[in-house]
Order: sequence, then structure tokens, then C-alpha cells
Amino acid sequence: MDIYSEAKAIKDEAIENRRFFHKNAEAGLDMPAAQEYVINRLNEYGLKPEKCGHGVTALLGRGTPVLLLRADMDALPMEEMSGEEFACTNGNAHACGHDFHAAMLLGAAKLLKERESELKGTVKFMFQPAEETFEGSRDMIENGILENPHVDAALAFHVAPGKMLPGLFMYNSGKVMMNSVDGFRIDIRGKGGHGAYPNLSVDPLRIAVRIYTELEALIAREANPEKTCVLTVGQIHGGNAANIIPDSAFMEGTLRTNDKEEREKLVRRIAEVSQEIAALCGGSASVTKLSDVPPLVCDSELTEKMAGYMNELGIARPVPDMKANASEDFASVAERVPSVFMYLSAGFDDERGDYSAHNPKVRFNEDVLPLGIAALVHCAVRWLEDNRR
Repeated sequence: MDIYSEAKAIKDEAIENRRFFHKNAEAGLDMPAAQEYVINRLNEYGLKPEKCGHGVTALLGRGTPVLLLRADMDALPMEEMSGEEFACTNGNAHACGHDFHAAMLLGAAKLLKERESELKGTVKFMFQPAEETFEGSRDMIENGILENPHVDAALAFHVAPGKMLPGLFMYNSGKVMMNSVDGFRIDIRGKGGHGAYPNLSVDPLRIAVRIYTELEALIAREANPEKTCVLTVGQIHGGNAANIIPDSAFMEGTLRTNDKEEREKLVRRIAEVSQEIAALCGGSASVTKLSDVPPLVCDSELTEKMAGYMNELGIARPVPDMKANASEDFASVAERVPSVFMYLSAGFDDERGDYSAHNPKVRFNEDVLPLGIAALVHCAVRWLEDNRR
């Protein structure tokens, strides 16, 4: 039986795994339910999993080379409106497909365990939390995921919803595939008071509005138009009553770029603009960095190799030179070891494909599960064969 047939044979189990993560969605670093579930499943499959920071790792095979297979497993802090019978109801939602990634890696672990004696090296598994907050990779890196044994290369897949049916794999060999991300929080201090006497106060909400406008102007008038530069403020908070001017307010957002110089300049200007406007209005502002992830650049030679292995499988068509404005925490791995990141289409050609990732109504096609499992297994086996020492 070929690898894809083996993967299709465990599709129901992969769906069960995916739906557990989906229905019990957790966001951030602390993911006790997912961590326990992964550990229990890997034990069932005959592996010896261990906690690694807030994630889980395990090894198969022995000796060198060592290939890391990574899956994120965190959700987003948002209400789900997908209409799925297994929808999450705890205030989190797998609206980015990480439940698929974890389920595919579990399936790959099961099939790779069955052929462990044939492996020409070591496969290391990385089940990662907190991709959405850009904390998970560094948490596991700080806890040794890339060492003991040392990782020689890494591979990760991401599913893509929308109107694309399963059967495509998208990659980028050597150029910037996804942007850097610098998350920031701006804390604004004013002077609270009565809404009827604003002249006796320093309104932090006024300051926040002016900062927001000037941050937009940074992109419109200071960013190089030949580079990708996207700045989004996702939340502004301040006050709790209509007739009270609050003492403080805060705003949080992200800056994403594909250029080192523009990134450095705009990070600096976010702080300068915020502080200068606050001072001009009689208040003060401080800027805190929430995340710091580099652009995702895949290793060119390794990516072409992995694309070749995917073509050997013959179950998905290649789409090269894929780029996305979004950012990816896997970049923290990719800046340390040669890495490959690929997208697998997982959409529908009907109304179920009307929504994109991070939309509360997004839906993903479970037919991609065996394809992803087979791809992970085949790429791992073939890369170890070609790089055995």
C-alpha cells in the first residue's frame, strides 16, 4: 500500500483528532487540553512524547540527519460562527486551520512509527502553541526544540481555505514568503475628569485618535511604496462611562513588512509619533513591543527538494512563488535552521468557500487531511534518504 493510501485509511481517525482540537479550542501559550491530547495520542502510537516548554515533542528513528516536522495547534480568541456541528463554544475558534496542522502531524507520527526501522535518520516532532501571538516557536526554541538532537532542517505545512479545493501545494523557494511582524501596545496617560468640563482634563481618547490617524499617515507618506508595509491597529480601549473622561487608554496593533530597513524605520517612527503627539496634547505615551518575528524566508535548495518530493507523490499540483502579507511564527525556526513552509489548499467550490482565514464563519475541507499526512511522511522519508550520513 502506498503512503497516500495508508493516509486515506486513517482519515476517520485524523478527522476525530482534528475535531477534538476544534471543539476544545485553546488560544495562547497555555494549552493544557491540546498538550494532554497530543501526549496521549503519541503514547498510543508507540512514541515517547515529552513536554517542551508549553508544547510537545517526540523523536522517531535514530542518528543523523535530523528533520523537524512542526505543527501549530492554537486557536484565535473569537466566537465561532461556522455552523459546524462540532463548533467550539468556549469563546475561541480554530479560524486559521491549526487544528488541521496538529491532526496531520499526529497522523504522520502514526505512519512514520510504523516504518521507523526504515528511517535513515531522525524525525523530530514539534507541536507548538501560541503561533497567533508569535510566542510559541521561541518558547519551544528556548526550551531546546532545535537541540538534543540538533535539528538539520525543518518542514511545516499550513492549510488554506477559500475557493481552492484540496489538491494544490504552494511554496516559495528563497524569496520573502511572508512578512515580518512587530506587535505593539501604546499606553496613553492623560488626566481624567467630568465630561462637562473637558478643559480641566487631558483626554487620552483624543490622543489615541490622533495617534491612530498619524500611524496611518506613516504608511501613506513615510513608507517606501515599493516595499510591502502594512500597519493595523486592532484594538483601542479607554473609559467605561459616557460622562467621564478617563485617565488612560491603550491601543494595540501590528506592523508587517518585507524589508529590513523599512521595518527598522517604521518601528522607530511608531514610538516617536506616539510620544510626540501625546506630549503635544498634554499627556504621555509609552510603546511596548508585544512580538518580534522576522520575515519568513525558506531555504531555496531545500524548498526545491521538498517540492520535488511533493511532485513524486502526484496527489497535488505545485503553485510556486507564493507570497502572503500575513506573518508566520515558524520564521523564528527558519532563521535558525534551513526550513520549508508550504500551503495546502483546503477550500470548497461552493458557499462553504466564501470566507477567509480569521473569519468567524470560515470552514476548511477535511479531504485535505490524508493529503497532508502523506506529504509529511513522504517528504520526511525521502529527505532522510537523500541526506543520510
